[in-house]
Amino acid sequence: MMDPLALSVIALWVVVVALGICVLALSRQIGILYERVAPMGALMMDHGPKVGEQAPPVEVTTWEGKGLTIGTATAKSTLLFFVSPTCPVCKKLLPIIRSVQQRENRWLNVVLASDGDRPEHATFREKHQLGDFPYVLSQPLGMAYKISKLPYCVLLDANGFVRAKGLVNSREQVESLMTAYESGIASVQEHIDRQLLAAEAHPEKA
Repeated sequence: MMDPLALSVIALWVVVVALGICVLALSRQIGILYERVAPMGALMMDHGPKVGEQAPPVEVTTWEGKGLTIGTATAKSTLLFFVSPTCPVCKKLLPIIRSVQQRENRWLNVVLASDGDRPEHATFREKHQLGDFPYVLSQPLGMAYKISKLPYCVLLDANGFVRAKGLVNSREQVESLMTAYESGIASVQEHIDRQLLAAEAHPEKA
């Protein structure tokens, strides 16, 4: 007859092995769940010029009265950030947009775009110290890109093609535009969807 102590040790090892298997299974499921709830990229609205298309050239005037054409070949890429003085999320994102401008200055120019009454925007620019950004008030510009919700970003390459765009509400969504640009994909969410499809098609590699 087997020693009760030995039986206890064997039973304990069986429990340990079973728990180990459960932990491994849960770890894999957590990884899959993380991918499925990964932060969304900028939400593309199904309006305006599509990613990969030439942007419509729009003549605008900067706050200081200088002429500027959005959507033509330029020395650098352009990030259009559509804002409003009455948009609280826009105000929250301004430090992030400034950080992007400073970090990516080698290849990117940031242009703040809006429309409306100049006095209201004068107060907005002064309060948030936006004098170092090109700032344009142009209703035709917003109409050209079919902007219906704010804050909204459109990233144009140096040749005037739309490379990324979307509604942005957080730092992650702003950064997703840079990631989409560098990866050559329409959006980060498209990249995530491709990964999920690949994992489902080849579960043995997951």
